[in-house]
Amino acid sequence: MTKTTKPTLTWGQLDRQFRTDEDCKRFLLGVRWPDGNPACPRCQDKQRVYKTSDPFRFKCKACAKDGYKFSVLTGTVFENTNVPLKTWFKVAFLMLSSKKGVSALQVHRMIDPVRGAKGSYKTAWYMCMRIRAAMADGDFLGGLAGEIEVDETYIGGSDKNRHRNKKKGTGMTAGAKVPVIGAISRKGNVVCQVLNRVTGTMMDDFVKRAVSSNVSLVATDEHSGYARLSQAGFPHETVTHSKGEYVRGHVHTANLDSFWSLLKRGVVGTYHKVSRDHLPLYLNEFSWRHNHRNDEDSFRALIAGC
Repeated sequence: MTKTTKPTLTWGQLDRQFRTDEDCKRFLLGVRWPDGNPACPRCQDKQRVYKTSDPFRFKCKACAKDGYKFSVLTGTVFENTNVPLKTWFKVAFLMLSSKKGVSALQVHRMIDPVRGAKGSYKTAWYMCMRIRAAMADGDFLGGLAGEIEVDETYIGGSDKNRHRNKKKGTGMTAGAKVPVIGAISRKGNVVCQVLNRVTGTMMDDFVKRAVSSNVSLVATDEHSGYARLSQAGFPHETVTHSKGEYVRGHVHTANLDSFWSLLKRGVVGTYHKVSRDHLPLYLNEFSWRHNHRNDEDSFRALIAGC
């Protein structure tokens, strides 16, 4: 089962530690540049970066004659925001600590980011989506090792179940569920992505990008899209779900099935519906929580990624 990612902070501690935007900026300063030497977000130079009268603003003379001015927020999801940083931190905390995710509507109800202003729900939605984008864990691509499970699933409802006036039309992709493929290292990390089409070539390409060559097992179901994994050099074994076989020794996809189950409960129970265009961001969120579930300070890790 996928454990809940637990920030080291509680909600009360978060509220006390980050009372002002200055508190948040001070924390972000230490997260971005732990050595105390800010790096220019444009050229990455540290030697010719100088402080200004504002402790959170700097000037780089390495990439601009008159000095390129930047702040601790430059290059983060918080840049150019009109929402207080302490509100951003609360939203990040809510998303981090909610096992099945938290909807933008619920975020809006709890924090009301622009109190009394028209479009405040849209602001909450925008904040959640920006944080999901920052949760992309590309570092794990190609790094899954040991015993690996690979499986595909489908997200969304079928067109035939929609009301007449909401049907998308005919054709394979008009109202079809969205295919998603994933790979999980047992007791390790998970990587998943949306597929445009479920073909052997696309499934092979995903496995080659996500899984290390140093694996002892790649377990899948009997889907024909995995038929060429052995030829590609992977130690591939299958279980035949269509015949009621779900485990044979070490060969099973139970861990990935558990992850899919959590994802679907989040989509159905929390978000109710997710568009194909935005689904990759929700995959980011659920994958990030799984991959950082054992972090000693997952909140700090999340803010660092923003």
